[in-house]
Amino acid sequence: MINGVYTALSGLQALTTRVEKNANNVANMQTQGFKKDRVLLSERYPQGVEATVEKVASPGPYVAEMRERGYEMVELSNVDLAEEIPELLLNKNGFNANLKTLETTDKMTRSLLDIKA
Repeated sequence: MINGVYTALSGLQALTTRVEKNANNVANMQTQGFKKDRVLLSERYPQGVEATVEKVASPGPYVAEMRERGYEMVELSNVDLAEEIPELLLNKNGFNANLKTLETTDKMTRSLLDIKA
Protein backbone atom coordinates (compact mmCIF):
# COMPACT_ATOMS: atom_id res chain seq x y z
CA MET A 1 0.00 0.00 0.00
CA ILE A 2 2.85 2.37 0.76
CA ASN A 3 4.17 1.89 -2.80
CA GLY A 4 0.87 3.26 -4.11
CA VAL A 5 1.30 6.36 -1.95
CA TYR A 6 4.82 7.02 -3.23
CA THR A 7 3.75 6.48 -6.82
CA ALA A 8 0.75 8.81 -6.46
CA LEU A 9 2.87 11.48 -4.77
CA SER A 10 5.53 11.34 -7.47
CA GLY A 11 2.74 11.62 -10.07
CA LEU A 12 1.37 14.70 -8.29
CA GLN A 13 4.84 16.28 -8.19
CA ALA A 14 5.38 15.59 -11.91
CA LEU A 15 1.98 17.05 -12.78
CA THR A 16 2.74 20.10 -10.65
CA THR A 17 5.85 20.66 -12.77
CA ARG A 18 3.72 20.39 -15.93
CA VAL A 19 1.18 22.91 -14.61
CA GLU A 20 3.97 25.33 -13.62
CA LYS A 21 5.49 25.14 -17.10
CA ASN A 22 2.05 25.54 -18.76
CA ALA A 23 1.43 28.64 -16.65
CA ASN A 24 4.85 30.06 -17.53
CA ASN A 25 4.28 29.39 -21.23
CA VAL A 26 0.89 31.10 -21.22
CA ALA A 27 2.22 34.04 -19.17
CA ASN A 28 5.00 34.62 -21.72
CA MET A 29 2.86 34.04 -24.79
CA GLN A 30 3.17 37.69 -25.87
CA THR A 31 6.92 37.93 -25.17
CA GLN A 32 8.92 38.32 -28.37
CA GLY A 33 11.29 35.41 -29.00
CA PHE A 34 10.11 33.38 -25.98
CA LYS A 35 10.67 29.62 -26.36
CA LYS A 36 8.16 27.40 -24.57
CA ASP A 37 9.04 24.58 -22.19
CA ARG A 38 7.80 21.03 -22.64
CA VAL A 39 7.59 18.55 -19.77
CA LEU A 40 8.09 14.88 -20.56
CA LEU A 41 6.89 12.30 -18.07
CA SER A 42 8.70 8.99 -17.74
CA GLU A 43 8.81 6.00 -15.44
CA ARG A 44 11.11 6.29 -12.46
CA TYR A 45 12.79 3.07 -11.32
CA PRO A 46 11.71 1.23 -9.17
CA GLN A 47 8.41 3.16 -9.01
CA GLY A 48 6.92 6.53 -9.70
CA VAL A 49 6.95 9.25 -12.31
CA GLU A 50 9.75 11.60 -13.28
CA ALA A 51 9.30 14.96 -15.03
CA THR A 52 11.96 16.18 -17.45
CA VAL A 53 11.81 19.78 -18.70
CA GLU A 54 13.12 20.74 -22.13
CA LYS A 55 12.99 23.90 -24.25
CA VAL A 56 11.20 23.69 -27.57
CA ALA A 57 13.56 25.29 -30.08
CA SER A 58 11.08 25.66 -32.93
CA PRO A 59 10.79 29.27 -34.09
CA GLY A 60 7.70 31.35 -33.48
CA PRO A 61 5.95 33.26 -36.26
CA TYR A 62 7.63 36.36 -37.67
CA VAL A 63 5.89 39.70 -38.08
CA ALA A 64 7.00 43.02 -39.52
CA GLU A 65 7.30 45.69 -36.85
CA MET A 66 7.98 49.38 -37.33
CA ARG A 67 11.28 50.42 -35.77
CA GLU A 68 13.44 53.54 -35.92
CA ARG A 69 15.14 52.41 -39.16
CA GLY A 70 11.98 51.12 -40.82
CA TYR A 71 10.30 47.76 -40.70
CA GLU A 72 12.09 44.81 -39.09
CA MET A 73 11.07 41.17 -38.88
CA VAL A 74 10.49 40.19 -35.26
CA GLU A 75 10.07 36.64 -33.98
CA LEU A 76 7.10 36.11 -31.69
CA SER A 77 6.70 33.41 -29.04
CA ASN A 78 6.30 29.79 -30.14
CA VAL A 79 3.56 29.20 -27.54
CA ASP A 80 0.24 28.00 -28.97
CA LEU A 81 -2.75 28.41 -26.65
CA ALA A 82 -4.53 25.63 -28.56
CA GLU A 83 -1.87 23.23 -27.20
CA GLU A 84 -1.60 24.63 -23.69
CA ILE A 85 -5.29 24.54 -22.69
CA PRO A 86 -5.88 20.83 -23.55
CA GLU A 87 -2.66 19.97 -21.73
CA LEU A 88 -3.97 21.76 -18.62
CA LEU A 89 -7.16 19.69 -18.84
CA LEU A 90 -5.10 16.49 -19.05
CA ASN A 91 -3.11 17.61 -16.02
CA LYS A 92 -6.36 18.17 -14.10
CA ASN A 93 -7.48 14.61 -14.88
CA GLY A 94 -4.06 13.30 -13.82
CA PHE A 95 -4.35 15.15 -10.51
CA ASN A 96 -7.79 13.63 -9.92
CA ALA A 97 -6.54 10.11 -10.70
CA ASN A 98 -3.57 10.41 -8.32
CA LEU A 99 -5.75 11.89 -5.58
CA LYS A 100 -8.18 8.98 -5.98
CA THR A 101 -5.24 6.59 -5.52
CA LEU A 102 -4.32 8.36 -2.28
CA GLU A 103 -7.94 8.24 -1.06
CA THR A 104 -8.21 4.52 -1.82
CA THR A 105 -4.91 3.77 -0.10
CA ASP A 106 -6.08 5.75 2.93
CA LYS A 107 -9.36 3.77 3.09
CA MET A 108 -7.52 0.46 2.74
CA THR A 109 -5.09 1.40 5.52
CA ARG A 110 -7.96 2.51 7.75
CA SER A 111 -9.79 -0.78 7.14
CA LEU A 112 -6.64 -2.77 7.92
CA LEU A 113 -6.14 -0.89 11.17
CA ASP A 114 -9.81 -1.42 12.11
CA ILE A 115 -9.42 -5.16 11.55
CA LYS A 116 -6.17 -5.24 13.53
CA ALA A 117 -7.67 -3.35 16.50
